[in-house]
Amino acid sequence: MRITIRGTVQGVGFRPAVYRSATSLGIHGRVWNDGPDVVIDADGGEALLRDLMENLPPLARIASVEKEPSLADYDDFRIAGSEAGRKGVGIPTDTAICPRCLEDMLSGRRRGYAFTSCTDCGPRFTLLSGLPYDRPSTAMADFPMCPDCAKEYSDPSDRRFHHQTVCCPACGPSYRLLDGDGGAVPGEPVDVFAGMIASGCIGVAKSWGGMHICCAPESTRRMRRWYRREQKPFALMVRDITAVQTYGRPTEEEREQLESGHRPIVLVDKVPGEVTEALSPGLDNIGVFLPYTGMQHLLFRSGRFDALVMTSANVPGEPMITDDRDVLELGADCYLLHDQRIINRADDSVLRVIDGRTSFIRKSRGHIPSYLEVPFAGSAVGIGAQENLTASVAAGGRMYSTQHIGNGESPGVAEYLEEATRSLMAMTGCQPSAVAMDLHPGYINRGFGRALSEEWGCDLVEVQHHWAHAASLLLENSAEEAVVLSLDGTGYGPDGNAWGGEVLRSDLASYDRVAHLQYIPLLGSDRALHDIRRLKFAVDCMNGTENRDFDDSSAAVLRKLMGKSVMTSSMGRLLDTLAYALGVCDRRTYDGEPAMKMEPLLARGENVDGFGTYTERGQIMTAHLFERIDGGCRREDAAYSVVRAVIDEMVESARVAAESEGIRRLGITGGVSYNRPICRMFSESAKRTGLELIFHKSIPNGDGGISVGQAAVALKMIG
Repeated sequence: MRITIRGTVQGVGFRPAVYRSATSLGIHGRVWNDGPDVVIDADGGEALLRDLMENLPPLARIASVEKEPSLADYDDFRIAGSEAGRKGVGIPTDTAICPRCLEDMLSGRRRGYAFTSCTDCGPRFTLLSGLPYDRPSTAMADFPMCPDCAKEYSDPSDRRFHHQTVCCPACGPSYRLLDGDGGAVPGEPVDVFAGMIASGCIGVAKSWGGMHICCAPESTRRMRRWYRREQKPFALMVRDITAVQTYGRPTEEEREQLESGHRPIVLVDKVPGEVTEALSPGLDNIGVFLPYTGMQHLLFRSGRFDALVMTSANVPGEPMITDDRDVLELGADCYLLHDQRIINRADDSVLRVIDGRTSFIRKSRGHIPSYLEVPFAGSAVGIGAQENLTASVAAGGRMYSTQHIGNGESPGVAEYLEEATRSLMAMTGCQPSAVAMDLHPGYINRGFGRALSEEWGCDLVEVQHHWAHAASLLLENSAEEAVVLSLDGTGYGPDGNAWGGEVLRSDLASYDRVAHLQYIPLLGSDRALHDIRRLKFAVDCMNGTENRDFDDSSAAVLRKLMGKSVMTSSMGRLLDTLAYALGVCDRRTYDGEPAMKMEPLLARGENVDGFGTYTERGQIMTAHLFERIDGGCRREDAAYSVVRAVIDEMVESARVAAESEGIRRLGITGGVSYNRPICRMFSESAKRTGLELIFHKSIPNGDGGISVGQAAVALKMIG
C-alpha cells in the first residue's frame, strides 16, 4: 500500500515515528518527505496506520490520509531521501523548548547549551529556507553534525532520530556578548548578560526569529526615555506561571494560552503597582509571556530576577532587526548575539481572551505558518492595508497568512512584506489569478500589488478596507453573508472620506453600507489623528459649543477648515474625542492609545439616562452626545453611556437590515473589537435580535486580518 499523509508532518519527528511503528510490527517498506507531505510504501499499511495514529509525535497534526495500491517490494524498512513533490506548507510552528530538553540542559554534554532542542520542540519556521524540511533547507546547514550528534540522528531509539536541527556545544551555534561599542565581553555570555541587565543595563538579546530589547522591570522608565516610547505598553517575560501572579491575574483560559507551546504574549488584568503602571501606563491590562528558548530559561536560572521587560528590537518604524551587523545602531549597553542565521523574522504573537474567545492582536511566532480551509480552489494573494501588515496567500483550498510584518510607511517594511509574501507563495505553490489590495491611493504596498499582478498577468482587485474586515470574518466563520459592525481607526472610503464606524451588509461578492457614524471633520487631516484636541474642537463647532482649547488665532484657522477637511465616520476617532473630553488622554503617541486608555473607564461605567442617539439619513448621530458629558454624572458612566448608545443604535440598524434581507448572522470586526467592554456591549445588545452572532477566533480582528479578507474577495471574483 502507498499512503500519503498531509498536515503538519515535517519537522515533528514524523518519519522516525513511522520507522519505529513499522520495525516494531515487522513491516517492510520506505517512508520519505514528498514536498510538504509524508509518503509511505508498506506491506502492512493498515496495521502500520493504526499503530502510528496511537503514537503520533506531539507536534504532528493530520489533515488527510490517502491510500492506494503499490507494487513496491522491500526486504526491510528505511527512511528514504526527500523529494521536491507538490507545494504546500506542512511544517510546524516554532514551539517552546520541551521539559526533556530543559532537563538535558542541567547535565551531560548539553549542560547550559542554549540551542538544545529535539523533534518535540524548538525553532522550525524561523530557520526554514524551503521544503522539504531537511537540514540543508534550514539555517543548520551551516553547522555539520559532530559524531555524537550524528549518532543520535541515526539511532531509531533516540528522540533526536532524524531531528534536522540536532546540535550540541561541539558542533552547533553559540552565543557571544558584546559591549555597547561592539567589543567582546569576557565570561559565559548568558550569565554575564544577566548580571548586566540586573545591574540596570539595557540590552539586546538575539532569539528565534528576531531580537528583543530587554531590561529589568525596575529600569522600565529609563528604557522608555532611551527608546523614546513614553507611553506605549511593554510586554513582560516572566520566569514561570507562579511568578506571573506578581504582575497579573490570568484566568484559567489565559493561563492555558501562556503555558501552551506557542508561548504568545497574553493580555491579562494587571496587579496595580509602580512596576506594572510603568509597563502599561493608563491601562488595566499587561502583556505577559513565558520563556520559550533555552537562552531565556538560562537568563532566569541565573536567579537575578523573576521577570524581564521584552520588546521587539527595531529602529522605530523599521522591521525587527535580524542581522548582527545592524543591531549596534540601536545604542544599547550590551548585546547577546548568536551565529545562527535567522531566515524568517517572527515577532512574538499577541492575543487576549474575550469571553472565552481568542482574539489575535498579532499572529506571528508560534502561530505561523497556519492555514484556514476555504471553499475555493483558485489561487490569490492579498497584500494588506498599511498598519499591522500581513499578506495572505490562497492556494489549493487553503488560506495561509504571513507572519506579522509591521506598519507600512517605511521602505524597509515594504521590502519585508514583499520578501515574506514571495517566500510564502513559493512554499505553497501559489500562482495567483488575482492580487488584491486596499483602495487607499497612498498606501506604499500598492506598488508591490501592481508589480505582482503584472508579473503573473493576473487581475488586480481593489477591496474597500472595512469590506475586507467583514470578508475575513465571513470566511473564518464559513458564513456566506452577514450584517457586520466594522469598527476601527480608519479606512479609505469610496466617497474619499475616512470610514471606520460602519454597518455593512456583506458577502464575498459585494457589500452595502447600511449605516455609519456621523461624519466629523479631521481638522488638519493627519494632524488630528495625533492632536486629538482638534477632534473635540470639531465636535464643539458642530454643536455650537464654546471651545477654549486653542487661542483665538488657532481657533480661527481651525474654523476655516471645518468645511474643507476630510471627514471621518471612525469609531476609533469617536473614542479619541471622548478620551480627550473626559480627561483620559490629550494626545495620541501610539496607535490606538486614547481608545485603549478609555477601556478602564468603560469597564467601570454604568448606563445612565439622557444619552440616547438616533439615525438620520443613514448617519448615526454622535456629536450631540458630547453636550451631555458635563451633566454631573461620573466620568465612567458618561463614557459607558455614550458608547453604549452608539453600539445599541448600530446593532438596531444591523437588525433592520438583516430582517429586510433575510440574513441570519450578525458580527463584529475591526481593531475596536479588541476592546473587551465594547465587545460585551455588542453581545448584550445583539443577543436581543435573535440573530446568530459571529466573532473572530483565529484571524486577527484588526488590520492583521485585512489581507485574508482581500484574498477571499479576490477568490470569489475569479470563481
